[in-house]
Amino acid sequence: MHLDRGATLAGLLALLAAGAAWGQARPDGAASGAGIYTCVDERGNRLTSDRPIPACIGKEQRVLNRDGSLRRVLPPTLTADERAEQEAAERRAAAARAAQADAVRRDRNLMARYPNEAAHRKAREAALDTVRAASKATEQRVAELIAARKPLDEEAEFYKGRNLPLRLKQQIDANDGAMEAQRSATQNQEAELVRINRLYDAELAHLRLLWAGAQPGSLPAPAAAPEGTSRASSSASR
Repeated sequence: MHLDRGATLAGLLALLAAGAAWGQARPDGAASGAGIYTCVDERGNRLTSDRPIPACIGKEQRVLNRDGSLRRVLPPTLTADERAEQEAAERRAAAARAAQADAVRRDRNLMARYPNEAAHRKAREAALDTVRAASKATEQRVAELIAARKPLDEEAEFYKGRNLPLRLKQQIDANDGAMEAQRSATQNQEAELVRINRLYDAELAHLRLLWAGAQPGSLPAPAAAPEGTSRASSSASR
């Protein structure tokens, strides 16, 4: 059933009443279950149909029972761009929920790992000790290289003003290269000590707020949690 766009509200009501009377007059006593769709198009015309109205695909459509009562409301059908934006918004919301869940889990794990400041201080010292051990090995290696250089320099004095033998030159060059490597390792180890302390400081400040009662996931994330020392410090003794 489809009425002309110019149908008046009175005509629509009369039609609905007639439909209701028709349904009541059916031999089986059952009214039609299809429903009547109605909407106002872009030009302000009210349209009705016994199925969704294509002219109102971007508008809200009301579905009426045969007696004129409201059965349900169909929301506007989204355009491709609107649908894409809606999907993007849903993805952003899902990502935000996942990030919040991760933050809660992170804080709970942090509090389980460090129930008090003493436990956190112990972990800091363990991380620092790893770098300190590498620094000690670097110092020992430097001492060995200095000791090995002394006889090389003494032998080179014998050739002062002349070209050094290839063997001696190669040994001196190798010693110079090894010393440079140890100097670089020392700088990396010093930087690593600073990095570890900075990370644990940030983590401790975060934990203090949690220990004081802040809800897990309610605080900005601290700096990345220390996971150990860098390769530079662990390879310093090479």
